[in-house]
Amino acid sequence: MEIDKAIGESDDKRLKTKYNNAIYVIKRALALYSVEEVAFSFNGGKDSTVLLHLLRAGYFLHKKEQSCSNGGLLHFPIRTIYFESPSAFPEINGFTYDTAQTYNLQLDIIRQDFKSGLEALLKASPIRAIFLGVRIGDPTAVGQEQFSPSSPGWPPFMRVNPILDWSYRDVWAFILTCKVKYCNLYDQGYTSIGSIHDTVPNALLRVNDSNSKDKFKPAYLLSDGRLERAGRVKKVSSGRENFPSVGNDLDNESYKHKVLSAAIIAVGDEILSGTVEDQLGLSLCKKLNSVGWSVHQTSVLRNVIDSVAEEVERQTSTNDMVFIYGGVGPLHSDVTLAGVAKAFGVRLAPDEEFEEYLRHLIGEHCTGDRNEMAQLPEGITELLHHEKLSVPLIKCCNVIVLTATNTCELDREWECLTELTKLGGVLALMDPYASRRVMTSLTDVEVAGPLSKLCLEFPDIYIGCYRKSRKGPIVICFKGEDKARTDSAVEALREKFKEGVFDEIE
Repeated sequence: MEIDKAIGESDDKRLKTKYNNAIYVIKRALALYSVEEVAFSFNGGKDSTVLLHLLRAGYFLHKKEQSCSNGGLLHFPIRTIYFESPSAFPEINGFTYDTAQTYNLQLDIIRQDFKSGLEALLKASPIRAIFLGVRIGDPTAVGQEQFSPSSPGWPPFMRVNPILDWSYRDVWAFILTCKVKYCNLYDQGYTSIGSIHDTVPNALLRVNDSNSKDKFKPAYLLSDGRLERAGRVKKVSSGRENFPSVGNDLDNESYKHKVLSAAIIAVGDEILSGTVEDQLGLSLCKKLNSVGWSVHQTSVLRNVIDSVAEEVERQTSTNDMVFIYGGVGPLHSDVTLAGVAKAFGVRLAPDEEFEEYLRHLIGEHCTGDRNEMAQLPEGITELLHHEKLSVPLIKCCNVIVLTATNTCELDREWECLTELTKLGGVLALMDPYASRRVMTSLTDVEVAGPLSKLCLEFPDIYIGCYRKSRKGPIVICFKGEDKARTDSAVEALREKFKEGVFDEIE
């Protein structure tokens, strides 16, 4: 069979893995259901074109295993459903009918809406499973697995998704490797085709040439597969993915006088067991205070997905930004990203762009189709690029995931984060707090009453105390947004005692 032969001769290890997994799903479905009980939903797009040829190969290999025959594939008996729409591109219709004729497909043309047409089809036919060209990243893919029963309220059937974990890159790698024909709209800059009302060529493929106005490069040249739907009309969605980001707009009155709050979450059993000392939390508190942010809470969690999810959900609802570190990687104990995903009600999904960074970073160690480190929270992840970072920072709504494991790495990530903020606005950089510290050898009892009164006189100034040792001097800290006001609080404290009992700490 020409498809299986082309993949076998390819040097693309990733494509071979994707192909073999998809063929396994198809052969598994054909073992569970008879040919009369399965159907294939074809819409003329690139994904269903790939699935058509995978089904042809899968059916051929399935029959070969059953009969031990090496004969060619003379007939493709899987029923093919095409929902014809008046708003479909003429090129899509033409390609679909040409493909059906070329491969002798049993084409059932349905001119009703998807749900009504499906109900009528299943009533008239013994179909129990339908092959779909759904990929992660598609709006309908959320919550689906390779075998997923239909949703409540729909006619009962099994959705079979052989290419669910395929990326945009994988789809085009298959098409170009196997040299299969595809709809010519993809050669005109279309990267994701819907209806004539909501689809235009992808502007990212526009040819930058004054003599080539309104000309576009073909779809397979799109470098970032995450942007394949950039040519589709966007709908305003609802949900937590629309959490308002905090930008670096200091002229915006909504932030000019607002105290922005942050929470810091460390994930790691090794911290709680005392095996590792957490120095990142202390450093991050200092960094946030230096740009005018108030850290409301720091917490250390075990490597448990539910614990991470609950804490992230709690902190994101009460703080402007949450910083989380630890538990990021491919090990069984690295649960941070899974916890973030669960907190926002999404799942982890392969991110093609992030995987390319990892592949470049760790080379042949990054093989196969299930690189766990490239699984990011679906639909809410933004990659923050900087030339000094080997891999981008990860931002999920108002959560920033740090990969630093020591203070030197944190310094670099923070530097990049603040530079990115100045360029485009990741988190607001406010005026740093005005702070002063004084120390005294007075006892706790002597300073307690006057300090309590001082707090009432300066409610806008943070006043705190600590000792570095049990018998050491008391250190009193003052922190406020206004330097003059902070200085006034320090002078008011001095006036309550004899001269010279407080020494300034630089």
